[in-house]
Amino acid sequence: MSTLLYEKINGIAKITLNRPKAFNSFNREMALACQHALDQAANDPEVRSIYLTGSGKAFCAGQDLKEVTSKELNPGFKRILEEHYNPIISKIRNIEKPVVGAVNGVAAGAGANIALACDIVVAAEHVSFIQAFSLIGLVPDSGGTFILPRLIGYQKAMALAMLGDKVKADEAERLGMIYKVFPSDSFEESSWKLAEKLAKMPTQGLAYTKFLFNQSLNNTLEEQLALEGIYQIKASETEDYQEGVAAFIEKRKPSFSGK
Repeated sequence: MSTLLYEKINGIAKITLNRPKAFNSFNREMALACQHALDQAANDPEVRSIYLTGSGKAFCAGQDLKEVTSKELNPGFKRILEEHYNPIISKIRNIEKPVVGAVNGVAAGAGANIALACDIVVAAEHVSFIQAFSLIGLVPDSGGTFILPRLIGYQKAMALAMLGDKVKADEAERLGMIYKVFPSDSFEESSWKLAEKLAKMPTQGLAYTKFLFNQSLNNTLEEQLALEGIYQIKASETEDYQEGVAAFIEKRKPSFSGK
């Protein structure tokens, strides 16, 4: 059985982590497959949003510890970070399309941080997020020390990283860790509608928005204001801007092409 499923549905690339018996924990095969799937979605002009989720009861339990404790299979932490997780995080953050992290079950360790790297993160009401690294003597990776404090603040992020507390979905929403919580029995339908909405929006404008938010993490206010000006001009030159203005004037629903 494939460790990862890839489907293209109505302009959406659905990427499903598919090791349910191992709670979708990452081994090398799934990590490389995830990178390939993200590249495939990035390079397909028909894909206008990406939906990342897990099969079975979990979203992702992080690293498969059986792999790192195996004498035959263990790739070593250097390769795991440089060849598995770091490329996944970089691809999610830099792909020029919106990525929905649809957290259907527990998200722990690297699995939690991969979810939090997505552009819009939603979770089922029964879900928990866990920075599980400290519980086995490790440090947060997969961008956790970068993304988490920027989402919820230094003090709370440090406490969660050190204590390894479970954060339930409703608290994660309250803290600003995720965008929204949906009822568990309607989670797939509700989260999918979000990806559908994004797939019908001005894709190029969303890509510029994502780029600007990424740059704001390191820019001064003056640098960011200048960059906004550059990309506002770029956005105003897109076909979708012309369609959006025309639809507004004509009092009709816009039909964006993603160009």
